[in-house]
Amino acid sequence: MGDHKEQPLRVGAAVRRRRRALELTLAVVAERSGLSVPFLSQIENDRARPSRSSLEKVADALRTTAVELLAAADPACSVDVVRAEATELEPEPRVRSLVRGHHQLHASEFTGDHDAGREFQHRNDELMYVADGAVEIEAEGRAYRLVRGDTMYLTGGVRHRWRATVPDTRVIVVAVAEHIEAVQDRSR
Repeated sequence: MGDHKEQPLRVGAAVRRRRRALELTLAVVAERSGLSVPFLSQIENDRARPSRSSLEKVADALRTTAVELLAAADPACSVDVVRAEATELEPEPRVRSLVRGHHQLHASEFTGDHDAGREFQHRNDELMYVADGAVEIEAEGRAYRLVRGDTMYLTGGVRHRWRATVPDTRVIVVAVAEHIEAVQDRSR
């Protein structure tokens, strides 16, 4: 009762829109992502649900993020409840979108570790909050250790990577959406 949607998100249309906006063929996306053309076609037609790993590969090939693709997959709404128990359980590590739809704000919960070698650089600002455990974050050439309750604010454009240093670490990442032009001229 009162929940926005009960069925899982379908990302196919969002993937297709993004691919077409970049004027890419399925073959180019397949080459960039390492996935097959038939599988990508099945994703676009919502005949296959990509794993988190496959969705990240597709997102990288489309020069966006998995969070952006998931956000674009669901129509915007004014009130939405994302229930924890409705989340599909994946083996550790896992990521859970805390905001559905194409909004100005995105939030994700990361549990466990992830690809610590993966570097991130977002156009807009973001905030990382350690809900449980501890992480090491490398940003602007410096290393930071954050523990439960700590936050880090990253200005848009800052290259960074992070890794969990304690089992069952939970990190909440809140960011201004990539489709919003929220960056300011920082050269002054």
